[in-house]
Amino acid sequence: MDALMKRYLIIFSFLIFPLKTELFAQDSYNIATYNIRFDNPGDEGNLWKDRSPHLINLIRFHEMDIIGTQEGLYTQLEDISKDLQYPYIGVGRDKGGNEGEFSAVFYNPEKFQLLDKNTFWLSPTPEKPSKGWDAALNRICSWGKLQTADGKEFYVFNVHYDHIGQKAREESSKLLLQKIKEINTENLPCIVTGDFNVENDNPAYKELLKDGRLKDSKDASKTPSHGTPGTFNAFNWDLFPDRRIDYIFVSDGLAISHHATLTDNYGKKYPSDHFPVMVRLMFQ
Repeated sequence: MDALMKRYLIIFSFLIFPLKTELFAQDSYNIATYNIRFDNPGDEGNLWKDRSPHLINLIRFHEMDIIGTQEGLYTQLEDISKDLQYPYIGVGRDKGGNEGEFSAVFYNPEKFQLLDKNTFWLSPTPEKPSKGWDAALNRICSWGKLQTADGKEFYVFNVHYDHIGQKAREESSKLLLQKIKEINTENLPCIVTGDFNVENDNPAYKELLKDGRLKDSKDASKTPSHGTPGTFNAFNWDLFPDRRIDYIFVSDGLAISHHATLTDNYGKKYPSDHFPVMVRLMFQ
């Protein structure tokens, strides 16, 4: 190669590398929803003490930055927080303290700063522990306002709808939208994670999309969704999971590049009776 050709290659390299840097400069974040199954002593063969290391390693391996969890009891959340060194927000649904199941949101403290947080109940009296409409149990939504390292602010709302009451699920969707509007007065980008206990033909699902503020991240993904169609596995290796009841919704201002239902297992066992759903998103 003569000297002139080398000189052209060097000039070309300086021209192209800044373009590459600009193309890949935008930060992306891995956001997940995960029903971790409460610590049930009756789950013979799937006890928390046996599956928790695999569940935590799954979160770590997939580099989840924010995880909206459902069903976790206080001791389970402490196990996860201690191992991952991730703080979490949320309260127990029974009394607003450490009692009962949480809808806790974990976040990576190296990437996000917590600006605000709270919890409301999915009921006509959302400000206090309560059971709503025809629900079988108290249900809650825990939310946080977060800020990225480069100053972008956004909200995360995490819910667990009732498994029995259809009216409760529909009213929960209406209340959730109302609360998002009340809380997110700045109209910042918004992420909604949760176990909604409905499939996408249910009125409670359709209610969330009706006014256009939220969109299903699976539909919004720029690449085809990866993984099984369903998110509930019932700890049953032989069950084909076709019930999709766990979702991530996003508002304008967020772009979804990837969507997946993660079916990681250990020796034909799953870390939970739900699969986590994860998306990769970027701020627009």
